[in-house]
Amino acid sequence: MTPLWILVEWLVNVHTDIALTLRGVSVSEAGSSNSFGDHQLNVDVLAEDHIRSAIAQCSSIVTASSEEDPIEKKVHSEGGTPKESYTVAFDPLDGSSIIGPNWTVGTIIGIWDGASALSESDLPRRKQVAAILGVLGPRTTAVVALRVPGSESGCFEVSLADNEIEIVRPTVRLEPQSKTRYFAPANMRAAAENKQYLELINYYIAQKYTLRYSGGLVPDIFHALVKGHGVYISPVTSSSPAKLRRLYELAPIALIVECAGGVALDSADGTNVLDKPIRDTDERGGLVCGNGDEVDLVKSRLLQK
Repeated sequence: MTPLWILVEWLVNVHTDIALTLRGVSVSEAGSSNSFGDHQLNVDVLAEDHIRSAIAQCSSIVTASSEEDPIEKKVHSEGGTPKESYTVAFDPLDGSSIIGPNWTVGTIIGIWDGASALSESDLPRRKQVAAILGVLGPRTTAVVALRVPGSESGCFEVSLADNEIEIVRPTVRLEPQSKTRYFAPANMRAAAENKQYLELINYYIAQKYTLRYSGGLVPDIFHALVKGHGVYISPVTSSSPAKLRRLYELAPIALIVECAGGVALDSADGTNVLDKPIRDTDERGGLVCGNGDEVDLVKSRLLQK
């Protein structure tokens, strides 16, 4: 196997350890904050530790950063740079706000070519070569997207049980047509001040779309990938500024959605998420992603001035 496949396998496998840990602990405040000032839960720290341990065992990963520790740091203190070298940027536990009531949560991992994921000019579309959406619920699964230059891109789902990886869907696709249409409207409070967002939500209701929104980015995106249809909307308004971090959430999600045949835009300005350089770990944005026709609808109704 190539170094990229090996590190993807390591990072997929670690979700078994995270799932087992989450089942055996009670959720509580960790008594600490990350570098962004966000209060940490004990489960945030535990998930971070598991992923860091997996990263340390992959010689091809030379740099890593996370939402809990958002500074790119060398992984190995000794040894030269391997022929294939990668940077990993990850959100160790997405969905802390809904883990208390025992809802599905997950991880978001991006794998980048080279010794840094940051660049003044290079686009995530070229630098990010893989992404993993780990789903920690009744089942432990992961959606993996690969886009390596010179090879055909792909998106597939694996199931993790008894420390074994089983491919359960060789191809994950968002289909153009669906009998049932799903929408996930994040930050619905913004509709109180944004007339366009309110009208868009009312449109979905009038057109008999099915609401599927949990408050967690991972389960809501995963639902669309399972059903083959859906649109996720996280708007940006004057009183609801962008909060999703481009390096740890937006770029990996966008790669997965695109490799599944969908579209991912920054709802702040309508640009493609993967077509804007990421220069700092704290850059943030909004998100509209899902089937291309549904994203076009949101763009015409919500993002056009």
